[in-house]
Amino acid sequence: QVHLVESGGGLVQPGGSLRLSCTASGNIFSIVVMGWYRQAPGKERELVARITNSGLTIYTDSVKGRFIISRGNAKNTVYLQMNSLKPDDKALYSCNIEGRRWPYSGMHIPFSSWGQGTQVTVSS
Repeated sequence: QVHLVESGGGLVQPGGSLRLSCTASGNIFSIVVMGWYRQAPGKERELVARITNSGLTIYTDSVKGRFIISRGNAKNTVYLQMNSLKPDDKALYSCNIEGRRWPYSGMHIPFSSWGQGTQVTVSS
C-alpha cells in the first residue's frame, strides 16, 4: 500500500550530474530508512546510499565523495545527488523505503517498498 515514484534519471556525459528523486505515498506511520540501489545488466544489485530517520548515511565506496543522499523537507522524499558521473555508474537506480504503515485505523505494521526504477546512462 506504500507506493514509490522515482524520477531524475537520464542520459548524461561523463563528469556530469543528475539528481534522483523518490517520493512515497500511502498510509505511512513512520519511515526508518531510505536508500538507493542500482543494478547493471549482468551484475548484482548493490546498495548505493542509505539514510536513516536520524540522518545517518552510508555509501558504497565507489560513490563516496561524488554522491550525496538526503531527505526532503517532506520526510517521505529522498534524493540522490550524483556528481562526477562515470560510465560505470550506468545502471537502473531503484529507491527502497522501510518503515511502518497502517493498513487501517488502529494498527501499524512493517513495510518495505521498492520503486519501479529510473535509468541512468553515462556515455559520451
